[in-house]
Amino acid sequence: MSLSNPEQDPRPFWRMTGFVIAAGCLLALLSFGLRSSFGLFLEPMSSTYGWGREIFAVAVALQNLLWGLAQPVAGAFADRYGSGRVLTIGALIYAAGLFIMAQSSTPALLTLSAGILVGLGVAGASFAIVLAAFTRLVSEDKRSWALGIGTAAGSAGQFFMVPLGQGFITAYGWSMALTLFGFIALIMVPCAAALTGRPSVTRQAHQTVRAALAEAFRHPSYNYLTAGFFVCGFHVAFIQTHLPPYITDMGLDAGLAAWALALVGGANIVGAYTSGVMGGRFSKKYLLSSLYTARAAVIALFVLLPISEVTVLAFSVAIGLLWLSTVPLTSGLVAQFFGTQHMAMLFGIVFFSHQVGAFLGVWMGGYLFDETGSYDLVWWISVALGLFAALIHWPIREQGVARLAEAG
Repeated sequence: MSLSNPEQDPRPFWRMTGFVIAAGCLLALLSFGLRSSFGLFLEPMSSTYGWGREIFAVAVALQNLLWGLAQPVAGAFADRYGSGRVLTIGALIYAAGLFIMAQSSTPALLTLSAGILVGLGVAGASFAIVLAAFTRLVSEDKRSWALGIGTAAGSAGQFFMVPLGQGFITAYGWSMALTLFGFIALIMVPCAAALTGRPSVTRQAHQTVRAALAEAFRHPSYNYLTAGFFVCGFHVAFIQTHLPPYITDMGLDAGLAAWALALVGGANIVGAYTSGVMGGRFSKKYLLSSLYTARAAVIALFVLLPISEVTVLAFSVAIGLLWLSTVPLTSGLVAQFFGTQHMAMLFGIVFFSHQVGAFLGVWMGGYLFDETGSYDLVWWISVALGLFAALIHWPIREQGVARLAEAG
């Protein structure tokens, strides 16, 4: 699939569509991949300082919540001033959070670094802003494909960065591992430079932010989509943070725990890309309902079957195929409903719901484990939520608002 012809395109190479997509994908890879490794640091940091698991879980839960709160704001700035500036500032804050987290010897300092700074930084350097830039960059017939590529890049980050993080921890200890991650995060800054420039003005670009928000919140399908994405956040954050300690609690090796998360990311490269391609050909709402039903089934089987290396690896591959496959479909529906002018902000609001779910998934995992000594209750809550999400997407109407037809 050719996006541009270098021989016919008068723009410099760093402005060509293919180069910009590659830079955005690398940024998404690093942004998502680095924070995907945080579950590896729960046990060593807690053991070093004698903390209960809830302390680390609260910091990461706050990170997810602040990410969600800041995402619509970052998206609104990106819609108005262009993605590059917002991504650069976010990357610098993200790196600062990792550097400080490496020296966090108290719960307050951990909350500041892993919670507040990384949460705000990842909102600015978010794959959500990269995806919004992609929706403007490519034609509508290629949009779902581009969203799948960007989401798959984030999954590739999990596949590559989690084993790298475990290798750093084994070789240098958790503190130096986080410091090295901080330097890696700085690579996002030159990637952001490729995404500079303001959104182009089109016939649709006459809607104010207030009008866009009012239109969205009056749209039933947008509200259903927002409610469903809450469940995605709950699943992803709980599994990402608590699967490694769950595996080691069951007497299996920490290396297996790292590879389990890596396999989730690796499988999701396939899942996210496939989801993006299928979203361009089939009903997005029915695909989303199918994905959430499959998640509920996979989680239930994992809990019911005796745990072993085989079941852990099988679960990782299966849940990985379903992991971020919801993102290109969900973001694609937002663009389909309202167009691309306020895409980053409106998807940011949907993503806030995702992060509220993430906050609860991470926090409840830590809290209920400390209270009961088991993750079983949270696993079954995850199954119930998966079935709820499958149902809530069913009444969505896959069509744009009347304003788009009038402008078209």
